[in-house]
Amino acid sequence: MNKKPMETIMGVVVLIVAAFFLYFAYKVSDLQVVKGYEVTARFLKVGGLNVGSDVRINGIKVGTVVSQKLDNENYDAEIVMSLASDVRLPEDSTAAIVGDGLIGDKFIKLEPGQSKKMLQNGDVITNVKDFKTIEDMVGEIIFMVTDNDK
Repeated sequence: MNKKPMETIMGVVVLIVAAFFLYFAYKVSDLQVVKGYEVTARFLKVGGLNVGSDVRINGIKVGTVVSQKLDNENYDAEIVMSLASDVRLPEDSTAAIVGDGLIGDKFIKLEPGQSKKMLQNGDVITNVKDFKTIEDMVGEIIFMVTDNDK
């Protein structure tokens, strides 16, 4: 078999460029798991939140959802998130599941509280706001409109 060396060289160049683009896409997309301390929050509805979803404060990624499971006693969704070790949250902070627009990915939005005591590894965030679907919001609007007629 007579192989052309130029085709082989071009093939190697194409593979190197493709690997570079994959590496660049991985770095830009911010898919890395944030390593730090873990906290837990329990929700009634998670609305499509997945392992690997972002945990954000004011739109800035400070953590990652590392696991989710169903609590067999009260059937709450138990979400464990890893927060960056340099982010210290007061223990009265609030966790809410929100979405990036109508069809965007879901993430956990943290709102820092005012307490002087900070969350530690393994603590539970007790102030939570469950995910609201479009159906929930439309139902609330209808209820508000019809309730004012009485």
